[in-house]
Amino acid sequence: MVPSKKPARFKGLVQVYTGDGKGKTTAALGLALRAAGHGYRTYIGQFMKGRRYGELVSAKRLAPFLTIEQFGGREFLHLIDSGKEKDIRRAENGLKRCLEAMLSGEYRIVVLDEINVAIYFKLLSTRSVVDFLDKRPPDVEVVLTGRRAPASIIRRADLVTEMRSRKHYYDRGVTAREGIEK
Repeated sequence: MVPSKKPARFKGLVQVYTGDGKGKTTAALGLALRAAGHGYRTYIGQFMKGRRYGELVSAKRLAPFLTIEQFGGREFLHLIDSGKEKDIRRAENGLKRCLEAMLSGEYRIVVLDEINVAIYFKLLSTRSVVDFLDKRPPDVEVVLTGRRAPASIIRRADLVTEMRSRKHYYDRGVTAREGIEK
């Protein structure tokens, strides 16, 4: 009788979804949905977001396989507002919470949604996010989303997908629709 082969240990990698096209958060949510189908748990920390989105309701339905926490305000942050202390505090607390989730041993995937935008708005330093990645356990997949991913994050990633907009209905005046963009 041949002994059964022990399953290979999961090797986590670092993925970045960036670019000006639509679909970065949607891609990360799709990955979480796929992982849930295999019984894996995903933690998503949403930076820059503090409003109700459809994925928050879905996460409750997929619990305990999907957990989402938001670290943004309800108001939209404008570039000239960058440096607001409360927004910086939210982002720093969010990164700390994501680190706790990543190191907890509970999650196979940790998503830092819109983290690149938080860096761009100077709510977090690129260095603090690289330090976060340096603490990643080898069996945890980390996904970073958002426009304008810094070069140092791109260099650190194992996979980078750039969403590019070739045509968008926003240009025709169509606004964000429930269940599609929010």
